[in-house]
Amino acid sequence: MLITSDITLDVSKFRPENATEPTKKAAAHLEGITKKWPRWWEIGIDKYREMRELGQAPLSKAIHLPEALDGTVPSRDAGREIPIRIYKPDNGQPSSGVFLHFHGGGFVLGTHKDSDSILREYANECQLTAISMGYRPAPDHYYPAAPNDAIDTAEYMVGHAEGVYGAPLRFLGGESAGGYLSAVSGLQLMRSRPFHSLSGLVLSYGSFDLAFGLPMVTALAKPLVIDLEIMERFMSAYVPGMSTAERRNLCVSPLYENLPALVASPTESLPPALFLCGTEDPLLDDTILMTSKWRIAGGEAIVKIYPGAVHGFTLLPGLPVAEEANAVILEFMREKMGGSA
Repeated sequence: MLITSDITLDVSKFRPENATEPTKKAAAHLEGITKKWPRWWEIGIDKYREMRELGQAPLSKAIHLPEALDGTVPSRDAGREIPIRIYKPDNGQPSSGVFLHFHGGGFVLGTHKDSDSILREYANECQLTAISMGYRPAPDHYYPAAPNDAIDTAEYMVGHAEGVYGAPLRFLGGESAGGYLSAVSGLQLMRSRPFHSLSGLVLSYGSFDLAFGLPMVTALAKPLVIDLEIMERFMSAYVPGMSTAERRNLCVSPLYENLPALVASPTESLPPALFLCGTEDPLLDDTILMTSKWRIAGGEAIVKIYPGAVHGFTLLPGLPVAEEANAVILEFMREKMGGSA
């Protein structure tokens, strides 16, 4: 009898020779940029943020679209509001749901106003009201400020999205730190709002183990947008003074969540999740392990691996592998809405 494995992988996705030439060129270009430009901790966070706003940092200047609207939602902290950015479908037709987006940036960089182009695509291609929320960044505000803001916004949308936007909260999603906040918020909704079922999570190269003990984090020495030093600098701002063991607490790192216990009730299940990551990303192990845990707990998990792609690749306009991945995200959302978009 032929013995077959209970776990299978398409190993061709992990072979360097299967990366396309545009993907390789993009990686080489980003490695050069990462080496050339000063780090935010070298010049100070305020100066670095100013440079990003002016388009003087490695990544392209954010595009702010006039159709996007600014708003706020209540915080658990009395007298404080959480800023949000809203993009409604351009066709003026009723929305089919709300997509709540969490931006990346290592919990330190970026704002909710940097994602207008993403919001417009989700809104127009899937007939969604796409909303990006502005969590408090480190080092100005450290853990648990960001996840508290993310959870507060998600819980508010569960209770108010239909009344305010005419459609329920359907999706959570984000990139890197935003993927982390999407997972944390989605799991918390299962505890605090068990009556609400999300249509899906979109988790793009999320950081799920903040202890950074997985092999890919330490093995990938190239400075491709992020590396171990950059990630540790982010963590020194986000979880200052927290030990490695403390970072492995399930409240801090969702990889350590007991997912089977979370879905022990027959009426509960993990929301469908789409995981995306490139093979040149230090967070590849995070994606592989989190996907496996999701499936073990009975959840639907789709994982897409992109040969040669680096951290943040879905945000690089015009790159073929980014267009391919973003098309998968749109198809996933359409499928989970039953093709209603």
